[in-house]
Amino acid sequence: MAAFDLVVRGGTVVTAADEMPDCDVGVGAGRIVALGRDLAAGGREIDARARLVLPGGIDSHCHLDQQPYWGVEPADDFLSGSRSAACGGTTTIVPFAMPLRGQSLRAVVEDYHRRAEGKAVIDYAFHLIIPDAGAAMVGQELPALIRDGYTSFKIFLTYDGLKLDDGETLRVLACARREGAMTMVHAENDDCIAFLTDRLLGGGHRAVRFHGIAHAAAVEAEASARAIALAEVVGVPIVLVHVSSAGAAAAIREAQRRGLAVHGETCPQYLFLDAGDLDRPGLEGAKFLCTPPPRGAPDREALWRGLADGTFDVLSSDHAPYRYADPKGKMRHGADASFDRVPQGVPGIELRLALLFSEGVRTGRLSLSRFVALTATNAARLYGLYPRKGTIAVGADADLAIWDPERRVTVRHETLHDNLDYTPYEGMTVTGWPITTIARGAIVCDDGAFLASPGRGRFLRCEASGHGRGTSRGDGIVRAGPARG
Repeated sequence: MAAFDLVVRGGTVVTAADEMPDCDVGVGAGRIVALGRDLAAGGREIDARARLVLPGGIDSHCHLDQQPYWGVEPADDFLSGSRSAACGGTTTIVPFAMPLRGQSLRAVVEDYHRRAEGKAVIDYAFHLIIPDAGAAMVGQELPALIRDGYTSFKIFLTYDGLKLDDGETLRVLACARREGAMTMVHAENDDCIAFLTDRLLGGGHRAVRFHGIAHAAAVEAEASARAIALAEVVGVPIVLVHVSSAGAAAAIREAQRRGLAVHGETCPQYLFLDAGDLDRPGLEGAKFLCTPPPRGAPDREALWRGLADGTFDVLSSDHAPYRYADPKGKMRHGADASFDRVPQGVPGIELRLALLFSEGVRTGRLSLSRFVALTATNAARLYGLYPRKGTIAVGADADLAIWDPERRVTVRHETLHDNLDYTPYEGMTVTGWPITTIARGAIVCDDGAFLASPGRGRFLRCEASGHGRGTSRGDGIVRAGPARG
């Protein structure tokens, strides 16, 4: 009888703290039960020599089967979205349960469970979205859900129907402090966006590229600084999500310098896309339209520095799966729609890890351990999933991604596993690719072949953050490490 269900043999095992060459990983009952050299035989063995063995990625910001906000329907449900994530080396996803104003948050969570059950192929948790700060929400409904394991939520400083004013934001932050929850903030100044949008449309400027002007970098920087100030007043940590600009990054870095528990998240679209991508013929620029928008070279370089120096703790996809040539997607208002009526968001759940590995690790900008911290470990720590998820350690779930660091892949949408009709990264070539993904001890993707059965993913109850109260940065998050090369 084999000693282990599975042995991943002879690879270089990497965590957020260490690299362990020629290390075997022994798996039993879906968990890691041994690490070392020359482990006993497994019922199944994978030869990982000349390969990297990394924790499966955690995509802690993605949107799947979400009820329509702009009247558009997401192309990915929990089956296609989790399949695509798994084939990109991700083993845990944390999408959003989003109510609209007037809906019961509890009812929306229950509906979201129904959408995921029987479909998800990897494990998942839920963030909440908080559209109001009424007494019932912050005094009863939200605290009860936090105690039930939904310990993180997102608030918006923009978007009609979702935006909170400063007073509402303070009330939600105070609830987060009381309950030990983590607050994510979409930080843009709504009044500035409305002002700029009206001016642009009034001047006849309707093209997609003007979205980037309406959502100017200063709009994000101001709201980021304001969100930080409000969190400091309450004395609570926050995560500023999908940061796109040097100004917002600088606000985060300054807050961290002062010892505040302010965390930053950015996404591949801000590292690889450009403001010029919005300026394409017709509605072609809509393939690259997201909020905040892609910006210029100085902003991209500031974000890369922030990934390396600890300004950013997390790299997520913000996967927003709207099909391009679809009247239920980007073409909702037709091919001549003004920029403010084009659905916002880009896909990226499958390519998140490979893009960062290629341009981060392979170029020497990031060490392997820093890559692991940004794509798995820190998200697990921030959102109450560590140490079960986000690391390779005895007792952790056997969530692993085996990487060929030399494999070159040219991105073609036809080879991806989502349910969209395009990728904004079409034609890019990356070096380094996750060739095998193992989720709780089962091989779910191998050399491009998807192997998992729908519904094998499990819901994860998240713990309230141990660092949920106060402004201290002593929170266990893994920050800057030496770049490789």
